[in-house]
Formats: sequence, structure tokens, C-alpha cells
Amino acid sequence: MEHPLVSIALCTYNGERFLKEQLDSIVNQTYPNIEIVVVDDGSTDQTWAILNEYAERYKSFNIYQNDVNLGYIKNFEKAIGLCTGDYIALADQDDIWLPNKIEVQVNEIGEHILIYHNSEFINNEGHSLNKRMSDIINMYQGDNFKAFLFFNSLSGHESLFKKELTKYSLPFPKEIFHDRWLAYTATNVGKLKYINQSLVKYRQHENSDTNILKLEREKVIITPNGKAKIEKTLSEFEVFASYKYNKDTAFIQQLLKLYRTRLNNYLCFRLIFFMYSNYKSLLFISKKSTVSKMNFIFKHIWGGKLKS
Repeated sequence: MEHPLVSIALCTYNGERFLKEQLDSIVNQTYPNIEIVVVDDGSTDQTWAILNEYAERYKSFNIYQNDVNLGYIKNFEKAIGLCTGDYIALADQDDIWLPNKIEVQVNEIGEHILIYHNSEFINNEGHSLNKRMSDIINMYQGDNFKAFLFFNSLSGHESLFKKELTKYSLPFPKEIFHDRWLAYTATNVGKLKYINQSLVKYRQHENSDTNILKLEREKVIITPNGKAKIEKTLSEFEVFASYKYNKDTAFIQQLLKLYRTRLNNYLCFRLIFFMYSNYKSLLFISKKSTVSKMNFIFKHIWGGKLKS
């Protein structure tokens, strides 16, 4: 039986604490044809030494280290660009993969350009938090890009995609997380498939790049409010609207136009009507009640001139 090459793009940065556990879960995958491409973003702890240790033990390991820190979005872009496989899977440095993760995804991807799965949350010690990704958001599958304009259901570590997607998704824009961008581009040029299996133990800890469970942390991340939040969303919509392969240019251009109007006005009735007319697509990923979704929409009535 033919087994196409799968490239695993792993990005590291000062990840010595959990790295060995993750690397062990990757090298012990049941799928027989894997290359592991690791790009370290200038770690100052023992991460690079650990990677060298594994590179000496496993022929499938290819390790690179950046001269300057790129940040994790551009670092993933670099790692993907170094992959040679027919399929590419993304990996974080602090999770734990189930042994059959890659095998299941390759067997299930079929005609879809990208496939992703559920995840189980674990704590620092690797103990289950008794919650899965699908418990907090709706996991989208299909080819409707509108689902990813406000929200995202795809985490990078859950994804495996055909190499051809890189032609349509690279380079990654700095304004949007790379996994959300992959979902957006994939739904414009193909279809997403979701499988309801938890194939990764998704570690939540103090230094995680995301805090999807909103756990209490000592380090407080400041998020934009008021007019700054409108400007941030507007910058995202400008990127979406400029995408070369949009299959419904009129829709995204209309949304962009109305959001620009929101920035410079007091009230935005046309934006509210537009969002309400498309809320089933735009707000599909949100797991909140219909009432909460309507509340989210009607908050957009307030323009930038009424916000600080």
C-alpha cells in the first residue's frame, strides 16, 4: 500500500519544559512515512540541544534555527516552506499527539484540501481538564468562508492539509492567526473536513500563545476595546477582501465597505441588517445561544465616533 510522505512542521521557542513529551508522541506515530521539519525561533534555553539530540537519533528529523526571532506566525510560514511532503501537518511544542493522529487524517482526507479534528484539553501535568474543543465552539466543515470572518474553529495542531494549499495561503498575513487564515483560504479554494475524534492532548499553561479556556493567569494580555477593536477587525477584513482567490468577492467587499462606514459614523443600521441577513453563516462557529448571537450583532450598531 502506498503511503504519501507527510511533513510535520513543528515550531519551537524556549519550549524545553514539554518538548520531549511532544517529540516522543510525534516520532511514535503509526503512519510509516513522515518527515519532521523543526524550526527553532532563537531559543535561549535547552530547546536547541534537545532538538539536536532527536536529530541524531531519528533520520526523519530536519532541524533549523533562525538567526533572528520571526514570531510564531512567520516561523510557521518558514517551516511550511521547508516541507517536501504531499501532506503537511502543523505541530506545537507543548502538546501530546495520539499515536494514530496522522494515520487517521491521511485515511480520511479524501478529496478535501484540509482535514482537522477535535482536541482534549490538558493541564501542565498532562491531566485531562475534561473538556474538548467541540465543547466550547462549533466545529465547521464545508466550503463556506463566511464562517471564518469573525470566528475560528481550526487550531493549527489539529490540521493536515494537501501541499497544494500552500499556493493559495502563503505568505501568511501578519494581521490574522495562521490557522484561521488556512481555514479561510481552504474554504475559498476547496473544502474542509472535520472528524470528531480527539487526536491531540492540547496543553493549557501560563505561556501558551492562546488562552481559549480563559484560565486565570498572572500575565495579563491586553485586548483592544472600543474604537481600537473596530480598527483591528477592519484591518482583518481588508486582508480578507484583498485575497486573490475569494470566490464571493462582492460579499466580502460589501462587509468591508460597511465596516469602514462603522469606523467613521455614530450608528450603523446597514451593517446590522447585513450581518443579521447572514448570521447563520457568520456566527456558525459561536456556540452561544441565538439570543447571544443577536446581541453580538446589535452591538455593531454603535459606530467608532461613539467609542474611545
